[in-house]
Amino acid sequence: MKKLLFLIIIFSSFQITGSAQNKESKRPNVILIFIDDMGWADLSTFGNTDAQTPNIDRLAAEGIAFEQFYVNSPICSPSRVAISTGTYPQRWGITSYLDHRKQNQARGMANWLDPSAPMLARSLRQAGYTTGHFGKWHMGGQRDVADAPRISEYGFDESLTNFEGMGPKLLPLTKDETGKVGRIWQDAEILGGPSTWMQRSEITTGFVDAAIGFIGKATKENKPFYVNVWPDDVHSPFWPPFEEYGLAKEAGKRGLYLAVLEAMDKQIGKLIDYIQDDESLRDNTLILLCSDNGPEVGAGRSGELKGAKGQLYEGGIRSSLVVWGPGFMDEKAKGSRNRQSVFSAIDFAPSLLAFTNTESPENKLRDGENVLKTMLGASKASRQSPIFYSRPPDRKNANGFENLPDLAVREGDWKLLCDYDGGRPELYNIVQDQEETQNLAEEKSEIAQKLIEKVTAWYAAMPQL
Repeated sequence: MKKLLFLIIIFSSFQITGSAQNKESKRPNVILIFIDDMGWADLSTFGNTDAQTPNIDRLAAEGIAFEQFYVNSPICSPSRVAISTGTYPQRWGITSYLDHRKQNQARGMANWLDPSAPMLARSLRQAGYTTGHFGKWHMGGQRDVADAPRISEYGFDESLTNFEGMGPKLLPLTKDETGKVGRIWQDAEILGGPSTWMQRSEITTGFVDAAIGFIGKATKENKPFYVNVWPDDVHSPFWPPFEEYGLAKEAGKRGLYLAVLEAMDKQIGKLIDYIQDDESLRDNTLILLCSDNGPEVGAGRSGELKGAKGQLYEGGIRSSLVVWGPGFMDEKAKGSRNRQSVFSAIDFAPSLLAFTNTESPENKLRDGENVLKTMLGASKASRQSPIFYSRPPDRKNANGFENLPDLAVREGDWKLLCDYDGGRPELYNIVQDQEETQNLAEEKSEIAQKLIEKVTAWYAAMPQL
């Protein structure tokens, strides 16, 4: 009898443990692909006829393409802070790209993101996820800022970055049409290592390979994963594969850019294949892909949208977004285009916490909203609150524009831009006039005044260094 009771206890214990492990293994995985300086219309699925991006197009064909998605800054560092924390980057004193200490101080900026910021990765790791960052960081550790926190201090178990982050990194070699080899950012070795030098045109593959290795290990250990894949591409300088460099160079800046874009798509395709070819990963992984800001002038394009990188016009802050997750989406939503839902990168954090059934940190700031149903195609709802912006302090004049507006807000169908004091308002019905050509500030003065009050009050509430 005692022996039988002992076996029953052992069997029951096995059932409980096995059930817990099975439940853990079914927690969904998340991959966030954050491309650098890609325009709203640069993916062929968003209208690019000068180059093809078939691998990313596959994601869109099986997922949802969003046309009114916004990032939270027209420039890299603050945009990365927003998507990582679910908060406005102004809260952390990061309002433009992080540079040398002297330049950061002159622009009233921090040298790195405060490690106490509410990182999505940290919340997921505390909830049992294994977390990895592979690619550009640019939230601390660059130029002469060699004492910034390591990426691991922000909630990542493993990282591999470029010349703008602390820790193991891939650094770029170049090779021109004559075969001459050079180095870019060789001083980045002071930011920690180990450092591996490889051709600039292959670094996205380096990040993808590291991510695949990390995912493979997590899968073997039966752990859910959250992975950032943030390539250097398609940021300048443009170094396509050596065999394509000469011909692309003949086509000028745009030609080099398009060659890099196609090469990046091919390299990201390796990761997409890895996920799609494994049934357990395909049915249990959500992939989100967008750009950090608008394109560099003369390189990428944003279609009919006005403006580019560094500006608060649509071309600087609206990004093409593709969400893929066949195991989580309604069949009717797969392959669809959402042209009406308005939300932004700060909404990713609360949405993904809900998606992974992870509790939000207590007493932590959060500007984003849970738009998970919209992201998965079960709703067309937009975020409820306005989306606010402040201009990068070093971009008053940029890319052919002079005396640019300082602030912007998108609420419903309306977009307003103005100066810090509310002056020189520009009001657009952005649904009817996405090119921002008809300023309705005088004609719709009541709407303009309400939005001026909201955006200036928001900016006044942000910390000032």
